[in-house]
Amino acid sequence: MNIVLLDSLTLGDFDSRIFESLGNFTSYLTTKKNQIIERCKDSEIIITNKVILDSTIIESLPRLKLICIAATGMNNIDLQAAEKRGIAVRNVAGYSTRAVAQHTFMLALSLLGKLPYYSHYVASGEWVKSEIFCHLLYPIVDLYKREWGIIGLGSIGKEVCRLAKAFGANVSYYSTSGKNTQAEIPHKSLDNLLETSDIISIHAPLNEKTHNLITAKQLEKLKKGAILLNLGRGGIVNEQDVANNLKKQDFFFGTDVLEKEPMNANHPLLDSTITQKVIITPHIAWAYRDTKQRLLEMVADNIKTFLQKQS
Repeated sequence: MNIVLLDSLTLGDFDSRIFESLGNFTSYLTTKKNQIIERCKDSEIIITNKVILDSTIIESLPRLKLICIAATGMNNIDLQAAEKRGIAVRNVAGYSTRAVAQHTFMLALSLLGKLPYYSHYVASGEWVKSEIFCHLLYPIVDLYKREWGIIGLGSIGKEVCRLAKAFGANVSYYSTSGKNTQAEIPHKSLDNLLETSDIISIHAPLNEKTHNLITAKQLEKLKKGAILLNLGRGGIVNEQDVANNLKKQDFFFGTDVLEKEPMNANHPLLDSTITQKVIITPHIAWAYRDTKQRLLEMVADNIKTFLQKQS
């Protein structure tokens, strides 16, 4: 069968033989909406990470039999249109749990230790001028016995819980669905979690219940010096409100996701007055080397399984 990958640039470098062994494989670095139909008209299988396949596109591809999403989220595909056409849609789940948890701790520990400031202090040559052996302008904070609140206790949230406990933190959580309230750690209301936690990490999906879950009203409840981390989806946290509140409140913000990606020019979180209180990474928590390879193998397995059923 003909297999086309629409946005290989989002996957970085990889050995294309993983897909070439499965059919006639064609890859494009990026694909614009007006290029999709022409590029996919002869293909039975499409692989996409972030290219959107809406109903119009799906209905215009008569040979299409399988859509493979190189991610967990399926919101880029019109699932109803695919089902109506009898087109199978397969995603990959659970591949990045440990990597995202690791990234969560990278952000948390960097902010607890004021890493951006102290690294810049040394790199700028200021330490060379010091009259003493150390520099302690900003206080750094232990994680031991701190309160860590988790928003969304799925597989990633549970891994973060395990790691936080290993550091000696006290962990509690808030269920965004309201259904997951039987864990071994304390369940709190959102307000209570925000009011009592030193670190809050978000690991929830974006949906009607979680969109703008954290706005100015919720931010005002944060403890002095609290750290808020978003490792879920952009849109869960109102970024303009975060930027505004960082100017008048004592808290810190770390995120790997934004509501619009890539980042807009003149984004409020790029304000130079809050630089020392913010760490933003460009949606890379899922892409650690071994994790990305696992994702590619799972996509290939989805294609193999489909082909076996066709034979």
